Amino acid sequence: MTAAAAAGTAAVAGWVRAAERVTVLSGAGISTDSGIPDFRGPNGVWTRDPEAARQVTLDAYLADPAVRRGAWRSRRDHPAWTAEPNAGHRALVTLEATGRLHAIVTQNIDGLHQKAGSDPGRVIEVHGTIFEVVCLSCADRNPMAHALDRVDGGEPDPPCVRCGGILKSATIAFGQSLDPATVRRAVEAASSCDLFLAVGTSLQVQPVASLVPVAAATGARIVIVNADPTPYDEHVDAVLREPIGTVLPALVGSAG
Repeated sequence: MTAAAAAGTAAVAGWVRAAERVTVLSGAGISTDSGIPDFRGPNGVWTRDPEAARQVTLDAYLADPAVRRGAWRSRRDHPAWTAEPNAGHRALVTLEATGRLHAIVTQNIDGLHQKAGSDPGRVIEVHGTIFEVVCLSCADRNPMAHALDRVDGGEPDPPCVRCGGILKSATIAFGQSLDPATVRRAVEAASSCDLFLAVGTSLQVQPVASLVPVAAATGARIVIVNADPTPYDEHVDAVLREPIGTVLPALVGSAG
């Protein structure tokens, strides 16, 4: 860690100690140490295979059975099924134990915050979860494991057992609206904190990225922890580039 980065981390650790309500926005970068690749980074899913983005684009998913079949294979092989939380996730559990963590607004669908021990009631999954499926016709929801059993049993694109409609993971695809109630919870979490940590997110996807100015408008300090530049870097209180698995434990290690 460079001297400048160390000084920045030490300063932010002081802000964490002084904070009463910390809201964390987590993106794909917090899960890469758990073996789940990000999307836009140098080794990201869409960087390596641009066609993979079609599997998470609603129009393509609805129109093309081949896209759906590929999506089901990707879900079956998703690393979330075997991934374990890393030091970054565990650091947020430590922060919660101090009473300072207000909420975790996560763009991730992997459930690793909850698996690490974060209170599920404090985790706001704005992009949904891979652990459930939803019918796009009747909105019936079921465990993803049940649908994957059908895929393994020879149904490459299993329809809804209730109405025969198209099934999809309970995640938000491009072209699909976010759940309004979930968005309201995320905005409330951003607008009612005194320290906002954006961790492992490119801050390129709206409306989630707009939580940064929402928090700033209410006077919160804003800290970005991300390896690559984001559109908000010039407008926040601190930017930390060191690895998340190193920085987050350092920030919360003495927060008690």
